[in-house]
Amino acid sequence: MYSLTQPRFPAHFKLLQLILLFSLPYPGTTVFAQQESTTVIVDDAEEVALIEEVSLTGTVISPRVANLSTEVSGIVDAINVNIGDRVETGDEILHLNSELEELTLAAARAVTEQAEQELADANRRLADARELAERQTVSANALESLAAEVRIDSAQVSRFRAEEQRQAARLHRHKLTAPFSGVINRKLVEQGEWIQPGQAVVELVATSNLHIDFQVPQSIYTKLDQATGVVVKLDAFPEQGFDGKIETVIPVNDPATRTFLIRVALDNPDVNLAPGMSASAELKLKTGSQGVVVQRDAIMRYPDGRVTIWVIKQENGKTTVTERQVQPGLSFNGKVAINSGLPPDALVVVQGNESLHEGQAVTVKHSE
Repeated sequence: MYSLTQPRFPAHFKLLQLILLFSLPYPGTTVFAQQESTTVIVDDAEEVALIEEVSLTGTVISPRVANLSTEVSGIVDAINVNIGDRVETGDEILHLNSELEELTLAAARAVTEQAEQELADANRRLADARELAERQTVSANALESLAAEVRIDSAQVSRFRAEEQRQAARLHRHKLTAPFSGVINRKLVEQGEWIQPGQAVVELVATSNLHIDFQVPQSIYTKLDQATGVVVKLDAFPEQGFDGKIETVIPVNDPATRTFLIRVALDNPDVNLAPGMSASAELKLKTGSQGVVVQRDAIMRYPDGRVTIWVIKQENGKTTVTERQVQPGLSFNGKVAINSGLPPDALVVVQGNESLHEGQAVTVKHSE
């Protein structure tokens, strides 16, 4: 019978224990298992013109925003738009009650018509008198009187026509039309309200030829020009970047923020922008200097502050890796400038560098 406190094992089990014991490494020694070569993706370090990237935030701005109002007072008879409606140039937005003005215009047209008839009659009588004057049956004085009557009637017609045109223009001012195409952003009156000249009734915002305004720090103001590269991102399209160009650099400093305003337009006119959208941008400022750059994925950063790159080493027909500590600099276009620690002709690991160790054999595959 076996004891519960001192178990017994068969002889072949003890033999297996001895085999396992002698197969273990001696304490304190390091054992490297025979491993196959690891495949890594590599890319060349290259010397290029260095670019300084500056991040900005801005807002999509409409080139035209207008608070529309009528030129005459009156009661709103009809308002034809609501907030969010799109209107085209010339579309009627609002109409004031114009009953009295229409009656006044009708009366003015009647007076003009009467004056025109009187002028026509005066012209007829003058023509008859001139025929009689040739036969010396009408005195020169009578002829001159008829001619004067024609001139007076003609002046009357001109005056009444001007009054008719003035009344027509006043009637036309009872309609408010869109001065440009856009969207109704605010509606400030309703049907039945009495409004005065100059009182805003709607706010119209243009939705074409939009631009984006950014505030830039004064430290880079002198480096800006219309050839400066800009890449814009919109919160409405977070996965896309859009090339843009600087249209205007406004040389007025904001004393509160110590910044200047730049106005950017997108190269692609088909991007669906809306006024008020938020945007961010990366300015690409030329530094005027050259430097060695690598892909951003080649950089390894450690908690103690070290920054390293794994470099391919060819020696005695073997391809291995060695780790080099570097000093990174400017970052742009997915690249990082290396200020020191890396020659321009180095071949660096950009993928598969997370678990490498010094001297490890690798198989190299170039990035596409």
